[in-house]
Amino acid sequence: MCGIVGYIGDKNAQPILLNALKRLEYRGYDSCGIGIVADKNHKINLRKAQGKIQNLSNFLKDHPLGSGSLGISHTRWATHGKPTKVNAHPHFDSSKKFLIVHNGIIENYQEIKDFLKEKGYKFLSETDSEVIAHLISFLYRGNLLQAVQESVRKLRGSFALGVISSDHPDRLIAARLGSPLIIGIGKKENFIASDVPAILDKTRKIVYLKDGEIAEMTRKGVSIFDLAGKKVSYKIHQVSLKLDSVQKEGFAHFMLKEIYEQPKVLSRMFASRIKGSKIVLDGLSLKDGDLQKIKDIVIVACGTAYHAGLVGKYVIEDLARIPVLIDVSSEFRYRTPIIDKKTLVIAISQSGETADTLAAVREARAKGAKVISICNVVGSSLARESDGVLYTHAGPEIGVASTKAYTAQLGMLYLFAVKLGMVKKKLKPSKVKDIVRGLKKVPNAVSQILKLKTKIAKVAKANSHFGCFLFLGRNINFPSALEGALKLKEISYIPAEGYAAGEMKHGPIALIDEYRAVVCIVPRSDTYEKMISNIQEIRARKGKIIAIASEGDDVIKQHANNVIYIPSIYKMLTPIVAVVPLQLIAYYISVARGNDVDQPRNLAKSVTVE
Repeated sequence: MCGIVGYIGDKNAQPILLNALKRLEYRGYDSCGIGIVADKNHKINLRKAQGKIQNLSNFLKDHPLGSGSLGISHTRWATHGKPTKVNAHPHFDSSKKFLIVHNGIIENYQEIKDFLKEKGYKFLSETDSEVIAHLISFLYRGNLLQAVQESVRKLRGSFALGVISSDHPDRLIAARLGSPLIIGIGKKENFIASDVPAILDKTRKIVYLKDGEIAEMTRKGVSIFDLAGKKVSYKIHQVSLKLDSVQKEGFAHFMLKEIYEQPKVLSRMFASRIKGSKIVLDGLSLKDGDLQKIKDIVIVACGTAYHAGLVGKYVIEDLARIPVLIDVSSEFRYRTPIIDKKTLVIAISQSGETADTLAAVREARAKGAKVISICNVVGSSLARESDGVLYTHAGPEIGVASTKAYTAQLGMLYLFAVKLGMVKKKLKPSKVKDIVRGLKKVPNAVSQILKLKTKIAKVAKANSHFGCFLFLGRNINFPSALEGALKLKEISYIPAEGYAAGEMKHGPIALIDEYRAVVCIVPRSDTYEKMISNIQEIRARKGKIIAIASEGDDVIKQHANNVIYIPSIYKMLTPIVAVVPLQLIAYYISVARGNDVDQPRNLAKSVTVE
């Protein structure tokens, strides 16, 4: 959600900031801008554009910012105010001496805005962010760092800030409270960014700014302070991400590339976490004795991660025989959850910066629960606030619609469930062996599905004209139906619903006619015959059926308009395989409808505000 990049160094800032912004396009945005302090007269030059970064790039060709080696830039995802050029960041104060970029939400902005208006400050935008620039100006007494520190102490909400001033062409100020912000350390140059990919081509030395910290950066170095103004120490991390991991590498879209990366991600995970008959969960930070004391589990997550958690509930309860509740993170705090020190909370998030999930974790810890997180991003806020963290190491996921992060989350949940079942002595060695053998077959099973991409693309195109979709699954594949519907909604904008198939007669069957496509997830399982009965009911009402079925199932051909086969694997593991054709169906329908697959409208990759 939004993207910040800042630069101070000995090079011209405009091309550096523009290229870095392009690497943050995946975060979702609707306007953008760049501001630079001119090297000669120290005047701040500003350019903004509505829409894509390419619009800004085209504008800069005719209206360049000029030479300047200090600047800040931003991609905005609208919250307060429409996605217009006026509301785009960066924002000036009235004197045009101070320029800011902001991610997050200022909850008390109206109170501050009313106060500053009384003092004569003029506001141009509808945003909550503009108040920050005016507040810094109001509190400025010659020391930029102090003015930012005082301003931050008066703000309530979630934010990451970048600040420059024409009075201080030799420094860049950054602050963080609730929204992610990193610092990149270079040679005679330093950076700020919302995420590592933005500056990966410039430096691999990264400082993860912590909540409540403010950084003062010059061309020579970085100093970090707490909100009270006390200087604090920091650690420089050497990131190992490869530059090609944030490039398309010949694929039409990042989403398709990431779908194809799933076999490698899962293979690497299982190879490093399965050692013979043992499950090795480095980072769990809970001893077997701690796990034995757990009386219940609560999973908190949002969106796609929530669907992974639903699968986790089925698996953990089955293998470890321990009750599992699952909450949408945004609801967890508001239902006065009953948890204590014998409760384990599992928080799932791709980015590790999901605001609602972080809030849920803080609530859980306040009530004495142990928290482990399943996360993809090393050093994220969620990882730092958890007692233990199980990294999925899926690599950067650039496409807004999550694919490889989801299957990696599923893989980690299966591993954890087996580990817990073994510790609780609820699993026989023979069953452990069966599950482990099945997990090791999953990467190849996914690879086999990817070989069907041409057929799946034809099925998708043939059904892309439908105005509504229904996704049905039973038991452990009910969450797969939810995830399939979400993927389609996210990138094709077609209304889609996921339902437990047994619920169809309790309402959704009223929607079925010849104008609706129904995707039925029907692998061989204990509920296979019941799914066939549901399919018969859909056929009787002229619904168009796409079946996801087990390889070798010839019977299903009699009942479905289209059949996509998945390899037969251990029954419990079907969600991790069945979701792949659902991802491809959503992808190819979106392509057929001419949509922006990687950057769907109104969506952001990382939701960092509540």
